Amino acid sequence: MTTIGSMKKLFPLACLALAGCQTLANSVVPMEMADWQRIATSADRARLRDWRSNWLKGLDQATKAGHGAEIAGEGVLLQPDAALASPALPDGAYRCRTLKLGAKSAGMLPYVAYPAFACRVSHDGPRQLFAKVSGSQRPVGALYPDGQVRSIFLGTLVLGDERRAMVYGMDRDRDVVGFVERIGDKRWRLVLPAPAFESLVDVVELIPA
Repeated sequence: MTTIGSMKKLFPLACLALAGCQTLANSVVPMEMADWQRIATSADRARLRDWRSNWLKGLDQATKAGHGAEIAGEGVLLQPDAALASPALPDGAYRCRTLKLGAKSAGMLPYVAYPAFACRVSHDGPRQLFAKVSGSQRPVGALYPDGQVRSIFLGTLVLGDERRAMVYGMDRDRDVVGFVERIGDKRWRLVLPAPAFESLVDVVELIPA
């Protein structure tokens, strides 16, 4: 539950219209707040701390279910330690392809590879924003520099035909946390550890459109 004190630190997500009549989140924080650790919930900080264990569990489940060849075929995309220096994402349109590793509960698939959807990276003043602009599950939010090999993503999940993102920190099941890494020439990935639904980790490949 969000306390009154923490609510004072949270601003509604402004929305803007982009191509295809999609409405996306503009920001999860005030313009002047740049330290993600001051914004992230305790649950999301825990998800970031445990990213490796969830990734390895997801790979193990998927491999044991017979998806070893598919995982190997993805190369560095699904290798936990493949990050390169200089992770910053240039602004622009991207093709985003999501792969889900591991099953959060019995009956779920341990490996799912979705076709590419449209994503966009942009700036609102000093803030860099990321949004998946098509598909039924669309993470939207802000990116924060965090060292030489990754940027942190904090946002929320927009579902179905919703036109407005929820306020970050208001609903744990809608909060999304992750990190962006560069894994090749003009190739990045957004890693979302322990998402609320379906999988143990989501890996989103980002390639300029």
